[in-house]
Amino acid sequence: MSSEDALKTAKESNLDLVEVSPTSSPPVCRVMDFSRYKYEQEKREREARKHQKAGHLKEIRMKPKIEEHDYQFKLHHLERFLKRRDKAKVTMMFRGREMAHPELGRRVLDKLISDLSHIAEVERGPTREGRYIYIIFAPK
Repeated sequence: MSSEDALKTAKESNLDLVEVSPTSSPPVCRVMDFSRYKYEQEKREREARKHQKAGHLKEIRMKPKIEEHDYQFKLHHLERFLKRRDKAKVTMMFRGREMAHPELGRRVLDKLISDLSHIAEVERGPTREGRYIYIIFAPK
């Protein structure tokens, strides 16, 4: 039907003429109540957002001279966070003379990366900022 006829039909029924597919030849239009259509679309989007889980960022702090039991304890917590689909940030803290040997902290972080490789991937690699080295893990 021609554009004029479609507009006339839409005005007679107090509705809007909405272009559905502008790329097709000829363009496809539909007679509908546009404000109601927008409302229903927003309602669907709100409902979809309600069921999404926002990924939280959990943080664990370590020191380069961490003992094996403490390391395993923190590793267990990291695995639990990642299994719950949360991101995990590991902060390696250096104090005093520990700053002179960042390779000790790097070694612990490398071990952590290899231990978590089966359930997580490194989202942001080891980054040094002052007295800290950060690494962020994301679940696979």
